[in-house]
Amino acid sequence: QRAADAGSVGAAQALASKLSARENVTIELPDGTYRLPRPMTISAAETGRNGHTITWKAARGAHPVITGARQVIGWHPYDAAKNIWVANVGKGTDSRQLYVNGHEAPLASISLPRSSVTFTATGLTINDSSLGYLATLPDQNQIELESLDSFTDRYAPVQSISGSTITMQQPAWANNNWGYDVLARPFEGGSMYLENSEAFLQQAGQWSIDSATGQLFYEAPAGQTMHGLDVELPRLQSLLDISGSYSHPAQGLAFEGITFTGTSWLQPGTDEGYADQQSGTFITGTWQQPAFGSCFSGCQLFEATREHWNQMPAAVQVSAASNITFSGDTFTNLGQAGLGIGNDADANATGVGLGASNVTIDRNTFTGDAGGGIVVGGVQTDAHHPSNPAMTDQNITISDNLVSGTGTDYKETAAILSTYVTHTVITHNQVDNLPYDGIDIGWGWGMNDPGGSQDYANRGTYNYQPVYTTPTTEKDDLVAYNLIYNTKNAMHDGGSIYNLSANPGTVIEDNYMYDNNHTVALYLDEGSRYVTEENNVVQDAGVWAFTNANADNNTDDNTFEGNWYNGGATQVATGAPHNNVLSGNVLVSGYDWPAGAQQVISEAGIQK
Repeated sequence: QRAADAGSVGAAQALASKLSARENVTIELPDGTYRLPRPMTISAAETGRNGHTITWKAARGAHPVITGARQVIGWHPYDAAKNIWVANVGKGTDSRQLYVNGHEAPLASISLPRSSVTFTATGLTINDSSLGYLATLPDQNQIELESLDSFTDRYAPVQSISGSTITMQQPAWANNNWGYDVLARPFEGGSMYLENSEAFLQQAGQWSIDSATGQLFYEAPAGQTMHGLDVELPRLQSLLDISGSYSHPAQGLAFEGITFTGTSWLQPGTDEGYADQQSGTFITGTWQQPAFGSCFSGCQLFEATREHWNQMPAAVQVSAASNITFSGDTFTNLGQAGLGIGNDADANATGVGLGASNVTIDRNTFTGDAGGGIVVGGVQTDAHHPSNPAMTDQNITISDNLVSGTGTDYKETAAILSTYVTHTVITHNQVDNLPYDGIDIGWGWGMNDPGGSQDYANRGTYNYQPVYTTPTTEKDDLVAYNLIYNTKNAMHDGGSIYNLSANPGTVIEDNYMYDNNHTVALYLDEGSRYVTEENNVVQDAGVWAFTNANADNNTDDNTFEGNWYNGGATQVATGAPHNNVLSGNVLVSGYDWPAGAQQVISEAGIQK
């Protein structure tokens, strides 16, 4: 394993940049595992020059792996009766993921029934005497509470446990308990768990880490020892950070045949927690809040947060960059989103966000990642109304990728998400086995579109931000010939394909979707406008077409035309004032798809 070769990678990077002034350059990576001591950063000065491209490529027949994990060795028995083993990984070592023989091991956890506790402004009061042992546990501030809700997956760390009182860390607790679909009162679902204590190891394959002592615990299956197992503990929070500046973007880079793996995003374990809002966005910091329990379904003070939501950072990050290609790569076993293109500055280790253009993501595989596979675009003000035109994310192509089994830990993340972007082309991808949505485009609930939204005026949003008179950067997207199945395995809200806010010139066509647990297939959420959905095949959905329209929002002027579906409700607001159109859609009996639908089915998904 090539732990030492990370240095030679850096030397090759410097040489390639010089050579690219006069020609295209290829850096071939031999077979092996390259263990990075720190994230690899590529600036504008280290990218292609004079229109040339630097290609990082697997050597012929090689399968190079770039990882931010360390291999854990030195295991010895800890509890023979339960077959629990322990290894010393060093005091202060922390990670939220562990991979054993290529598969993510579940963190040790116990179910916490809501009936067993009472929620307070500072934490929880335990009502179930069987949970009294919690107060005796060591290192209580490393225990976390997770709640899997309707469209949020929230994490809040414990501060201490005394008697029947669980005191939670702040501001994580406060930020997780106001707004919408909150930890204390979710809209639907709300399964809760306490996680990460050696005392919670109750079944084979689970693990926990005590960063204070440096002990890593793992419960092996009965009769199995730790000898011969490949146990990987992620150390880095990102692997590859590509960024220039808006005046001098990074450009001319390609990555082919490389596996990226072994990261862990540590934010949810801090006193900020993970105050999840939707699709990998979250609140940090201290805010003026109303009394606990009075803002469980929105309130005016909460509206102050919207333009300040952070984004989950990706393991591979691209911003202020153009002419970048990822082809035939694998993004697997990563502790967050796999690949982030043009996300906000807070989601980029370089501190520079947005500004991605002419990026191609083609024939890659994303699997086993804790967050979504691909996230394009930002959510803050400069994403939708950039103060510098060079910030605009535009011309992003996502084609023939497999995104399967992502969202393992942050289950509210879609396989592919594109927010405020001009001209994202998402074609011939296969997305499957997902906790939430397949493909999501758009952002903002219509509040940043010209003239704003009366719905958000009523909520008090415009006390904290302007009503814009100009359009956002979100337009001209194409979502076509994608195969989407086995979605919505953990979350109820959302869609197989989902749009949010005005998206003029956008077409969603020739996609085949099935097995979405009888939820919504084609979902146009608040403020969706000027979107055409045509020639899609929808199989076995609970609602095949849906517009989230009311008297105070602008979910208007969209068209559902020539789609095939074999059942499910039609919930589209036609007529004034929304004027959405249903035309020529065909209800099919069973699975007797006509020729046109069969052609869509045969052509959807990966073609290369």
